[in-house]
Amino acid sequence: MSDETEATVPGAGGPPAEAATGGGATGSSSAASSHTHEPHHWWRLIAIWLVLSVVLDILFLVFVGPHVPPGRMSSTAGGAVFDFNVLIVMALPVLLAVWIYMVYAIVMWRASKGGPEPVGGEQARSNMAISTAWIAITTVVVLFLAGFGTYELVQPEGAGGGQGPAPIWTPTSHTVLPIQVIGQQWKFTYRYPTFGGFETNELVLPVGTTVAFHVTSLDVIHSFWAYQLGVKADANPGQDNVAFSTPQHTGVFTVRCSELCGIWHGAMFNKGAVVSPAAFFVWARTTQQRLRHNTALLPPFSFTYTPDANGADGGYYPDNVDPYSKQEQYGYKGRTSS
Repeated sequence: MSDETEATVPGAGGPPAEAATGGGATGSSSAASSHTHEPHHWWRLIAIWLVLSVVLDILFLVFVGPHVPPGRMSSTAGGAVFDFNVLIVMALPVLLAVWIYMVYAIVMWRASKGGPEPVGGEQARSNMAISTAWIAITTVVVLFLAGFGTYELVQPEGAGGGQGPAPIWTPTSHTVLPIQVIGQQWKFTYRYPTFGGFETNELVLPVGTTVAFHVTSLDVIHSFWAYQLGVKADANPGQDNVAFSTPQHTGVFTVRCSELCGIWHGAMFNKGAVVSPAAFFVWARTTQQRLRHNTALLPPFSFTYTPDANGADGGYYPDNVDPYSKQEQYGYKGRTSS
């Protein structure tokens, strides 16, 4: 009995001990090997993201950036294009980061049908370094874009928007051409105070000269939108809304009303032109002489005019029975308001 027991115990105990020892070594070796050969996912993701971000930003700047509207016909338009391109160049890597991580996670950590969970244990815990870097980088990006956007909004003469009658951000140029933009149902007219105050439906600008658009209205609210110049300013009755721009290239641009102002709002548009300084002065002097009799019937130049004086509602509602002002202010001397 004892002999059998002694024979059995070593025989039974030996192999299991060897197996346990061998199995333990093999298991730890396999675990270490598995851990050693586990790819560095974050470094791989970052490398993929950096390469694709650089490639996509370059493709955008080469093939799309130069063609972004409204073009570069003026300083304000060029500034708008520059700002848009900077924002897109900053946004594309963020967009790629989301897409790349999503695709990578689907490919690398997807669960096979009937298989074990692909991620678990310590590897499923959060990564403090990655979390801290993400918060820091996104904070820096957001603060940079806030500062950049604010600076670009105010430094280039107010970025083409109306600043009211007393602009805070003004041009650095000492030579500024004032032009009054008068909205009325349903057209724009323009007065040139430095050329006798004549009024015309032609908007002509000299290239390389800073222009101050003094935008107002004779009736309802309109909006002066010179698309290719990057200028957009509301035209409010009784208000002088100033917007600046410096034309940098000659050519034709479109002017539209971008504020719903009545039944013919959609037809309230015309064309303007940027010409050489010499051509502008010829046009201005010629037009001043040609319209001198009409100019004599206009009120003296003012930054606003009382709507409805003498029934002048902008052309569609003449002889309004309830004028805004009983004082004769606009035009024809032989007629008084009721």
